[in-house]
Amino acid sequence: MSSPHMSSPLRIGPLTLRNRLVATAHGSGAVSAGTAQPGDEEYWRRCAAGGAAMVIAGGTVVGSDSGNRTGNITDASDPAGLPGLRRRARAITEAGAVAVCQLVHLGRETLGAEIWEHPVAPSPVRSPREPVRARVLSDGDIDALVDAFVLSSRHAAKAGFAAVELHAAHGYLLAQFLSAASNTRPDAGTLTGRAAILHRLHTAITAACPELALGVRVSIDGAEEAGMDTDGLCELLPLLGMFDYINVTAGVRTTYVRDMATAGPPLLPELHRLRAATDRPLLVSQAFRSRADIEAALAAGADLVGMARPFVADPDIARKLLRGEDSRIRPCVSCNEDCRSFTPVLLCSVNPDLAPPGQSARPARPLRFGPAPDRRPRVAIVGAGPAGLEAAFRLAPTHTVTVFEATRWIGGQLRTAAQAPNRTGWSALLRYYQDNLGGAALELGYRARPADLAGYDEVIVATGATETATPGTATTTAALIDPWQIWPGDRVVVVDDGFGYWPALGVVEAALAGGASQVTVLVPGPAVAASIPAESRVQLRRRLAGRPAEFIVEAAVSAVTRQESQTVVAYRNLLSGRTTELTCDRVVVAGERQATDWQSFTQESAHARVQIIGDAVVPRRVSHAIAEGRAAAAAVLGTGSHSRARAG
Repeated sequence: MSSPHMSSPLRIGPLTLRNRLVATAHGSGAVSAGTAQPGDEEYWRRCAAGGAAMVIAGGTVVGSDSGNRTGNITDASDPAGLPGLRRRARAITEAGAVAVCQLVHLGRETLGAEIWEHPVAPSPVRSPREPVRARVLSDGDIDALVDAFVLSSRHAAKAGFAAVELHAAHGYLLAQFLSAASNTRPDAGTLTGRAAILHRLHTAITAACPELALGVRVSIDGAEEAGMDTDGLCELLPLLGMFDYINVTAGVRTTYVRDMATAGPPLLPELHRLRAATDRPLLVSQAFRSRADIEAALAAGADLVGMARPFVADPDIARKLLRGEDSRIRPCVSCNEDCRSFTPVLLCSVNPDLAPPGQSARPARPLRFGPAPDRRPRVAIVGAGPAGLEAAFRLAPTHTVTVFEATRWIGGQLRTAAQAPNRTGWSALLRYYQDNLGGAALELGYRARPADLAGYDEVIVATGATETATPGTATTTAALIDPWQIWPGDRVVVVDDGFGYWPALGVVEAALAGGASQVTVLVPGPAVAASIPAESRVQLRRRLAGRPAEFIVEAAVSAVTRQESQTVVAYRNLLSGRTTELTCDRVVVAGERQATDWQSFTQESAHARVQIIGDAVVPRRVSHAIAEGRAAAAAVLGTGSHSRARAG
């Protein structure tokens, strides 16, 4: 039997899906006091309109005892939230997708956030992510839990959702019931006994809401705490035959949102076994980013393939895949920065069109000098880093655009970052720009001077920043990100800047990849890798486990000297004041990034409007550069009689 094409329709219970692509559970963040706020429905409408067959709204708890104090998690049990749920379901349905509400209770997990009430669990087994054990659920508490799921399902059905998905994955409460590591109740001696909670919920919800399709999400990994290995999941799947579909994913809290170090979908090699274990429609998700992986999953037995972050980066990803327009997909790079912080809502580092409610784009304010031209301008963009590339991408279809880049490659510091081990996700973004610059002329290997821009009406300066070098024996992180610069056996000292971001960490992995015998990181602060996302920190620690890498915190370098054939680094403990020396073959310093000098462009381009964007203003993150590139293009497109900027 041939595998289905991703455009093939599929019947699930009473529902017909228009294709095989699913936007799996995530939240918009436009939620307050447990209820969806204005702007939430716009997010879900865009997601569904992009071609997904089924859109699963996540972040939906079944009671206030499972929510956090910030209130940005939807509470489906609260009748006051029905209008917001109704708007959400209507937005998804009207855009042509099947609307699914995923229901969860976090149990002993708090997401690291403050909660109003106490956590609960099936047994007195502490989560490795929590300082104390949760209160053990009584039989009466479990009765109340079932009632909460039923009430929340009633509200979902009343709001217009066509299906409910029970979240029994990622080490949350229902997964805690399923795992022998976290469920030691008297009836938990067998998997059948541990799975009884799912049977009970299915019976109760089906009786209360017979019109709803009912799915369940389960996961592998974390078997030692509240998860399952592949063998355990294959044993569980036959017990879930009453559900209309089964959603299989990977990971527990802090590991289920994999960053760009995860090269391929972790479940892909296991799909043949999972398929053989159940005849239910099988939805597989986690780290699917490409057509090749999606088609491989369908060929291996998956009925549906789910993605979440790729829909955040490009809500039209399903439509573009179905049309064969892969090169036009703005790629999710899995950096896990904005999409995991919810400050204030769901945002995306690479998608500047995703904005807080009430705004048409991510807020950004380029520096502007001079008046806007009164005619369709010729545009010069100086610098082909992410800020300049985003501006060129949006202007090239309608304007005469020339991009000047001093090096022979596009990408700026993003290209350097992409060369570090486990950070190649940024390369996908650079390929996207390369493929979609249209008619823009690229002048690579040419450092533009103000005199070169005399014939242009609009000048966008995106010259980025430079990392300050330490005189003498030290090297910048940018210079050493290439592992070929390390000699096997080298002893390398990396001096962090105290902020624990990727430049210094990339050097650690590059040095190890190059064969360094020892990498010592001096951190003039209290924490290691403090500025990278929590999920990335967990994955980094796993990669470094057992490797010759050592981090020394509260350590400030006081001197670097060369003595005979080796380098001596003296560092001072910032708490005790004690000075220690160590020897090495190479010292790498994470220097301060400083904006390049753009003053000459404003002083000598009086005939043109000049906009300064990205790190040329102040060195920050990729998200700022891309947002300011979009804003600069929008300002150009707002002059004269030409069209507005194209979307990503």
